[in-house]
Amino acid sequence: MDLRVFNNLPEADAAAVLRPCLDVERWITSLVAARPYANSAGLTAAAQQSAASFSESEISAALAHHPRIGERASGNSAEASLSRGEQASLNLDGDVTSRLAEANRSYEARFNRVFLIRAAGRSTNEILAECERRLDNDDDTELREVAEQLRAIALLRMSSAVSD
Repeated sequence: MDLRVFNNLPEADAAAVLRPCLDVERWITSLVAARPYANSAGLTAAAQQSAASFSESEISAALAHHPRIGERASGNSAEASLSRGEQASLNLDGDVTSRLAEANRSYEARFNRVFLIRAAGRSTNEILAECERRLDNDDDTELREVAEQLRAIALLRMSSAVSD
């Protein structure tokens, strides 16, 4: 969507454009309220600033829309479609698939949430290695890493959703 169109949408419609990028109400509300943006760099800067300090409850709410890495998101929602696109290049065959599934299970048992990583631009082996590495994180370190990955995903999705 063109930034000029986004700037002029009714609030509810502008929020609907942003929600698939990151379903955190505070983030959406702050970006919609700060319109109009002169350019996409301004929107990105505002999005980064608003996403700088996610609470644990905001992270939990946002993760509710993310499938396990390596599993195809089901449904017709915008979030599911974005997730399928982001994971489309993953090579999910045989050994890697079973190792990733095991890493996902270990991660969920350890941190009680799905493993989140920006899949776009990463290989399956890179994602697997990151999941295995992050299993050694303490809770606070991992929460910071999840927040950073959530920010990266949101900004990537937003840049596709709204541009100059």
